[in-house]
Amino acid sequence: MTDHATTPGPAAQQKIDSSVPHSARIWNYWLGGKDNYPVDEEAGDAYSSVFPGIVTVARSSRAFLRRNITYLVSEAGIGQFLDIGTGLPTVDNTHEVAQQLDPSTRIVYVDHDPMVLAHARALLTSTPEGATAYVDADLSDPDRILAAAAETLDLSRPTALILSNILGHVADYDQARAIVTRLMEGLPSGSYLSINDGSRGTDADYEQAQDAYNETGAVPYFLRPVDQIEAFFDGLELLDPGVVSVPLWRPAPDAPAQDPIGEHGGLARKP
Repeated sequence: MTDHATTPGPAAQQKIDSSVPHSARIWNYWLGGKDNYPVDEEAGDAYSSVFPGIVTVARSSRAFLRRNITYLVSEAGIGQFLDIGTGLPTVDNTHEVAQQLDPSTRIVYVDHDPMVLAHARALLTSTPEGATAYVDADLSDPDRILAAAAETLDLSRPTALILSNILGHVADYDQARAIVTRLMEGLPSGSYLSINDGSRGTDADYEQAQDAYNETGAVPYFLRPVDQIEAFFDGLELLDPGVVSVPLWRPAPDAPAQDPIGEHGGLARKP
């Protein structure tokens, strides 16, 4: 039986503001999605005029996630995913990639955005053998996230935690690390952590464009030095090649060579 549900939260009471650009909708625009407004397209075009490589960053991030999920299902035998900071559906969403490989896979999406909530039904399409669910919760409340996820996932079994381009929205680095630690504490040995985020030290144009965006009044996103992204994995067993620019993480054998970009990520196992 197909199992899909939405766990409501405070964001369900919020209204969608189409007059202010929003990072999830801009990201959707860069990925080629349609769930955005003219104000998001304008902000996205303004950003890409300063840094045209942002479209490559967005698409390389999604490709990195796809390769992570493929490894987790096909090689690590993971059948459960907790994807926090889901964003708007585009292509190769977590459940689509995972359930193509194993139809019994169960996925819980978490976000705290009224527009994402409005599109939850687009996310909640599962194979009959598996399940998807959507939890309306904020990243800053990991205990609520774990409790709600447990309604769909068996958190006594290894689970993959996905934090894709979400930790940059947590301004305080110590708080971001504490959130990651608490979430992984709630998962058993054999679970995995997948993180990718915008980074500093690789592309000065990207840093300039993001810093300017953060001054516009939109929800800011903070690029972090690579060593800070690496530290999110402390205490875990990083898979080769470690934390690297995302196009360099286990590229397909036939993939064209790519230069490093200002987006770093890795995948690690909880011992």
